[in-house]
Amino acid sequence: MVDSPVIFKRTKRKAGQRTRDASPDHAEITSMPADGGEESPITLASKLKNKVKRTQPKSRLSFGGDDEGGDGEVFAVKKSNLSRKLALGTHPANALPTTLDQATISSRSNGAPVYDQAYLSELKASTLSTRRPVASDSHDGEVSMDIEDVSTTVIDVFPESESVIPSESSITAAKQRRERLRASGPEEDFISLSVTRRSDISQGPHPESRLMREEDELGEGEDEFAEYTSAQERIALGKKSKKVEAAKRKDAMQEMIADAEEQDEETAEWEIEQLRRGGHTGAASVETTPAKQIYKPAPIPPSSAIPNLGSAVDRLAQTLTSLTVSHAKNTSAGASLADEREQVDTREAQLRNLIDKSEHKRSWFVAFREWIESVATFLDEKFPKLEKLEHEYLSMLKERSDMINQRRQADDADDLSLVFGSLSPARSSDPEEIDDLGRVVPRANPETMRRERRIARLGRHNRRQIRAAQKETDVSQEGYSTDSSLSPSDASDYQTALQRIADDAESILDDVRAEEFKNPNLGLGKWFGEWRDRFGDSYTGAWGGLGLIGAWEFWVRLELLGWNPLETPKNLDEFAWYSSLYNYSRPHADDMEDGESDLGPDGDLVSAMLSTAVVPHICKMVDRGALNPYSDRDIRRMIDLAEQVEASIGTDNHKFQMILKSVHTAIENVVVGTESLLAPFIAYNQPTFDPETIGARQRFLFRQTKLLENTVRWRKYAGREFGDGELCVRLVRTCVLPVANTGWEVGGEERIHQIMAILPHDLVTAVKSQLPA
Repeated sequence: MVDSPVIFKRTKRKAGQRTRDASPDHAEITSMPADGGEESPITLASKLKNKVKRTQPKSRLSFGGDDEGGDGEVFAVKKSNLSRKLALGTHPANALPTTLDQATISSRSNGAPVYDQAYLSELKASTLSTRRPVASDSHDGEVSMDIEDVSTTVIDVFPESESVIPSESSITAAKQRRERLRASGPEEDFISLSVTRRSDISQGPHPESRLMREEDELGEGEDEFAEYTSAQERIALGKKSKKVEAAKRKDAMQEMIADAEEQDEETAEWEIEQLRRGGHTGAASVETTPAKQIYKPAPIPPSSAIPNLGSAVDRLAQTLTSLTVSHAKNTSAGASLADEREQVDTREAQLRNLIDKSEHKRSWFVAFREWIESVATFLDEKFPKLEKLEHEYLSMLKERSDMINQRRQADDADDLSLVFGSLSPARSSDPEEIDDLGRVVPRANPETMRRERRIARLGRHNRRQIRAAQKETDVSQEGYSTDSSLSPSDASDYQTALQRIADDAESILDDVRAEEFKNPNLGLGKWFGEWRDRFGDSYTGAWGGLGLIGAWEFWVRLELLGWNPLETPKNLDEFAWYSSLYNYSRPHADDMEDGESDLGPDGDLVSAMLSTAVVPHICKMVDRGALNPYSDRDIRRMIDLAEQVEASIGTDNHKFQMILKSVHTAIENVVVGTESLLAPFIAYNQPTFDPETIGARQRFLFRQTKLLENTVRWRKYAGREFGDGELCVRLVRTCVLPVANTGWEVGGEERIHQIMAILPHDLVTAVKSQLPA
């Protein structure tokens, strides 16, 4: 069995004790009886200790006694009370009690010491109960066992149980050891008490003090206490080193936890014993000391009566009833759970189907968006070219209309010069012409120019008679002819310009190779139709039909480029875009055998396209002079075109009202132009005799009559909303009557009666008041 380690301590002795140990009379005094006859207890205890020391064998080990010549006292290890009892070999009754409480007051006949209660109380009162001071951390404290210096060290195995006074030889040996250490030089754990050699080292800021500060030492203690201060630890930077460092920290924490949880029984007992000896016998010792288990026999249950059959049957019936009810509840709960599971499965299938549809819808819309972006890029490139060609075509119409209007005004001015007299050049409102050098260009002779225009007009009239072959009534009568045809050279140039615009329109799509961009049915019709069929709610909510119209407008305007509905007898339903949009608006047309099919969710897209692209195009052409109010053919075709638009978009649509307004404006501009032309002649009114005056008056009245007939025809279709009736009355009052009054007897009265027959009944009253009596 391995003995527990022995701790050697130096215990400080009082000066009085050392003096008594050193004096030779001490032994004699202690050996004398207390009262001369009876020995005291202290004397008996001292004799017993000396006897034990004499009976112990001498130690074979030498702890430094040879250095002192062999006369020193042999060092003895202090043993516990139990070992001391065994070494005595006597009866346990001869052993001294460890505490005063264990002493007996009975007297013995064999001469053993007798302790009565009075003596024990007196001895206990005289004994100090204050704890011994804790030993300092100086070199007089705990030191490890050294074989050479054991003889100079006092062993204190039981520091609290009993005090041991060192002998004189022990004190001498300790002094000699200190001298040797002082002579050999300072050691690591040795602080010299001598003041003679302190000058050899640095005195520090306080030379009078023997204490050393931490900063006065050579080093800061980082190497010595590196294990506790982490002075030599390095910061882990790499991934591998961080893993190793984390593993070390984890192992250290587990080791500390294991050490904290580990408890040694011997150590726990030793700690409890030390606390008890130090007077700390409180709650800590009670908590750490395991309670002694006391055997308690199991209680015998009281006797109970034997149950009878009736109570058992009732109890079983109640149990059966509760089980039946529980079974019914569980059965219903199971059925409800089965129904819920079936519903959950159905809902799961629906959700999966919905997810699949959503994913399919998302992928389709991604492709649709990419295609729409490509269409947008195509339109951004092609639309400017189309708008440029449209502007050129409208400019050509405007130029042609200006040429015809100027020639007609020149004819009217020639006829009015014969009726009212020729205006002098000074009264002419035409500005002077200036050449490039700033010189005034001399005006031509009015008579000569009038004669040339008259010859040219007769030539055009003869050509129209031959070309018309008597198709128009009164074509032989000058004035009924609109005279809107161009000269052969101007007509050739006009046709050439129209052909160039048509060629440029076809060349817009020459660089396009994809058929879906050439034919909107294969592109726009396919994608938007698929959107409507597969995702109808999204299509309707996003107004997909209007988006289709906005994208299809380019191809519609490209097809309408160069089309003049007043010259080319081509209806709207003959265009390709009309039939395409008509079929697209009726997706179930193939399922209907008889009659028209119902419209789709977009309604009639043809009317939407007419409002978006066709009607603005018609209004622009009318405003630029494509409509000739003097032409009966133009008015009839304009009425037919307006009826087609009205059938699609309705009368109340503001786009249809735009067409009516444009036609009314064109007629009004002609009436205003005639009034401005006639006003200076009426103011001059100096007619001269000329045989051609009667023919000139008839031609002017015939043209105004033709304009009045066309205006009345348009008023009959358009209604009274824009004031076409007032325009007819204004024409008769300001343009017809002043000229007819100049030759009332030579054809003027007859022409007025014809005009009154043309006017509606509601307008005749307003005109009759202006007629001569």
